[in-house]
Amino acid sequence: MSMRDTVSQILDGIDNAKKKAGRTDEVTLVAVSKTHPWSAVEEALKAGLTTFGENRVQELSGKFPLQREGYTLRLIGHLQSNKVRQVIPYVDAIDSVDSLKLLKSVNKEAARVDTVMPVLLQVNTSGEVSKSGFESAEDVYRCLDEASGLSSVQIEGLMTIGPLTSDEYAIRTSFADLKRLQGDLQGRYPELSFRELSMGMSSDYLIAVEMGSTMVRVGSLLFGARDYT
Repeated sequence: MSMRDTVSQILDGIDNAKKKAGRTDEVTLVAVSKTHPWSAVEEALKAGLTTFGENRVQELSGKFPLQREGYTLRLIGHLQSNKVRQVIPYVDAIDSVDSLKLLKSVNKEAARVDTVMPVLLQVNTSGEVSKSGFESAEDVYRCLDEASGLSSVQIEGLMTIGPLTSDEYAIRTSFADLKRLQGDLQGRYPELSFRELSMGMSSDYLIAVEMGSTMVRVGSLLFGARDYT
């Protein structure tokens, strides 16, 4: 199947999941090009995709040009504070902010280059110790209470990684928890939008759309198996 056909099939699936949930709002397909070469990105661009996600700072800075035209690039993987300066020029958003320390680092480096960086706060809704993210709503509250003076970051929503399981109930519960937290935060911090919910990957993106995701991160379904050699 061609890339164009694959993209069409995925978008049709998203539309069907939206209809099932009675949704009419937009869902962004983030093409996760992790481990795949620039030629694969070009193929996806030709197929009409305009939003890309990368996990590692070193890989994205070696693959993507500094000047981006016709697409946006989001960092979706764990980010260490000492890599923030390196990544800021390359990305249009950071979706994996998992601590106040990291949020302050992003704010500092964005201010240094006179920009405002959109961010998502990553929440660990699965309880799996292997995953990054704020562990509880209280942790998110504490971060936001201390972040009010940070003017070079724009908090736009939340991100989570669903549990690695075939148990659909567990996946739905994880996504429902993030949706519930979004509502709590919108009430508690009306000056912030929290409009984005980034949840769902190749294995569970249709469930995520049914549960309210506005951004799904799809890699292997688009590009094929990842090459870690």
